[in-house]
Amino acid sequence: MTQTIDPGRISVQLYTLRDALDADADATLGRLAAVGFTQVEPFGLAERAEQLAPLLAEHGLSAPSAHTSLVAGASPVDLDATFAAAAATGTGLVIEPFVDPARWTSAEDVAAVAAELNAAAARAADAGLRVGYHNHWFELENLIGGRTALEVLADSLDDAVVLEVDTYWAHVGGVADVPALLRRLGTRVAAVHLKDGDGTRDTKNQVALGTGRVDVAGILAAATSPEVDVELGVVELDDSSGDLEQAVADGYAYLTGGQVQA
Repeated sequence: MTQTIDPGRISVQLYTLRDALDADADATLGRLAAVGFTQVEPFGLAERAEQLAPLLAEHGLSAPSAHTSLVAGASPVDLDATFAAAAATGTGLVIEPFVDPARWTSAEDVAAVAAELNAAAARAADAGLRVGYHNHWFELENLIGGRTALEVLADSLDDAVVLEVDTYWAHVGGVADVPALLRRLGTRVAAVHLKDGDGTRDTKNQVALGTGRVDVAGILAAATSPEVDVELGVVELDDSSGDLEQAVADGYAYLTGGQVQA
């Protein structure tokens, strides 16, 4: 029997449909609502909030989480603008989606990333918001003292900072047992990105949930277990050689025990 998740916990990362959004955001959000989604996860929140806010309301969608820059990189981060955008879209959890891979190779560098996230969380709390971090493969591929850099990060995070574990990238990063990783991280994990594929970095090889090589059922069982109990399971594909909208719809059907297109 396919492992399912409460539809009230299901979201979709809008980056998956970025081209369709750019072409016609209104119609794209309408199609997501028609599939059954009630929640979405925007990306580039500060830049897109003004456009998205009225459209979300129009289609009965909410955005409980969103990706947005929180850690300084090549450009400075405007946290005030980020928090204002979150208020406009009703977003309570703002998530840093990417920190330079070069910053994940030593305990000192990881501690510095944690310090920036902790500082952002302190400011976010004043605005009634929470802060999270989303991984790629390199935070798992890099080992520090025999442990993944992501787990080392978790040790240095304040309780106010949560994780959104991208389970596919964890698999790509060499984690043999992603469900066990989720259980080790425990309630620190507020959300998971759910995606499937051939287990390589080639994003064109990503496919609908349940049709690739990732143990999606085991991941769902861990994510919804009492040890973890995630708030959100977020459907995402970074890219695909197939139809992205169909893959998203099939992902929703997989998660809810519905009919997946053959």
